[in-house]
Amino acid sequence: MKSILKLIRRFAGILLVSFILIMILNIIAVVKIASDQATGRSPWTTAVETAENLQKTENGYTLSEDMALELRKEEIWAVYIDDDTHKVVWHTENLPDDIPLEYSISEIAFLTRGYVKDYPTFTGGAEDGLVVLGYPKDRYWKEMYPSWDYYFIKNLPRTIFIVLVCNIALIFFIYMVTNMGILKTVKPIAEGIQALPMGDRVHVKEKGLLSELASKINRTSEILQSQKHQLKKKDTARANWIAGVSHDIRTPLSMVMGYASQLEQNCRLTEGERNKVAVILKQSEKMKKLISDLNLASKLEYNMQPVKTSRENVVALVRQVVVDFINMDIENRYSIEWVTEDTVTGCIANVDRELLKRAVCNLIQNCMNHNKNGCTIYVTVKKEKGECAICVEDDGVGVSDEQIEQLNHTPHYMVCDENTTTQRHGLGLLIVRQIMDSHGGETVIGHSVHGGFCVEMLLPSETVSNDFC
Repeated sequence: MKSILKLIRRFAGILLVSFILIMILNIIAVVKIASDQATGRSPWTTAVETAENLQKTENGYTLSEDMALELRKEEIWAVYIDDDTHKVVWHTENLPDDIPLEYSISEIAFLTRGYVKDYPTFTGGAEDGLVVLGYPKDRYWKEMYPSWDYYFIKNLPRTIFIVLVCNIALIFFIYMVTNMGILKTVKPIAEGIQALPMGDRVHVKEKGLLSELASKINRTSEILQSQKHQLKKKDTARANWIAGVSHDIRTPLSMVMGYASQLEQNCRLTEGERNKVAVILKQSEKMKKLISDLNLASKLEYNMQPVKTSRENVVALVRQVVVDFINMDIENRYSIEWVTEDTVTGCIANVDRELLKRAVCNLIQNCMNHNKNGCTIYVTVKKEKGECAICVEDDGVGVSDEQIEQLNHTPHYMVCDENTTTQRHGLGLLIVRQIMDSHGGETVIGHSVHGGFCVEMLLPSETVSNDFC
């Protein structure tokens, strides 16, 4: 996009100018720091003090012990050159072998401002000669031919200060001038981008450097609003259709169930006919439950089902559902085992009591529906890591790994606009998942340790004592 390229070029130019100015400021700072650098005592001062502490005796020259100790500690060697002979008449014990012991006037002039055999040297005047100190080769770097204008040195602090202030002001001016326009253009763009995910209608003025980007944002907002309107119409139509069909089916279904119930009790019918009527009645009950599930799933999907939460003991609530199923199993084909540990007597969570009971009922009924020859159902409630875990599993036929993968990751045909011709599973598990989602929980489907099918519901719990009841 052209506007983006313009923006990149402008910021690149700002970066280049700022870099040059910062480099200039850094050079000035380095020069200033180098000129003020002073590590300990000046070597010139040390040379003068050495000359003052060098005393002439009957046996020659002697340096005071304190001064000699300081020189040794700093690894400094020293010589004393006689004024008349230009020869070294005294030196320290650590004098390097390559240091000459006699100097011409030109050599003395050279060592006074520079080096002897690459050793930086500093001099101090004595009464009858010159004291020369030689430092380690990597200790100092000496300018041999310094020459500075007097007024330049005199005005240097003020000059540096003025240049520094001017540079800062220049950088600030360049930054403000170049970026105020950009910021003024970017701000509505950023606000528009932030508003897009919220679903609000967005309109950004299409002018300035980013006018092309503003146009794209406005177009995107129009497309999103159109899609939102169409989706809302589609969802409303689907919900109304489900509610209407469910309502229209209830009346004839109630009549079918009423007449079938009367026929089942009619003594004039043969045993075979009464069995057929019983099948009609049983299938009608399934249809009635299916309609109820369809309505509930539709309401949960479109947030039409109110969720009235309260603090409930999940252990007691699930145990009540289990007891109700045990009492209804007249044929004893489906034994239900309560395998919750005795120490777990209370697990508190904010839940909708009826919806949670419906979820547990769906899971137990699901075990029965898929194991026609009977099975044992195991129900467990555990507290783990701040959650109430409700596990319903069986030792029945179970499912394959591929089916587990589909159940965990493939959306139900009712809430998926793609591949609607393939019915992946019934409404029971969908309702369980929807109920968990409405409570901020999670549904995990897998294999049971008993060889069958397992569904675990995880609910956020509150910390309470185990003796809650």
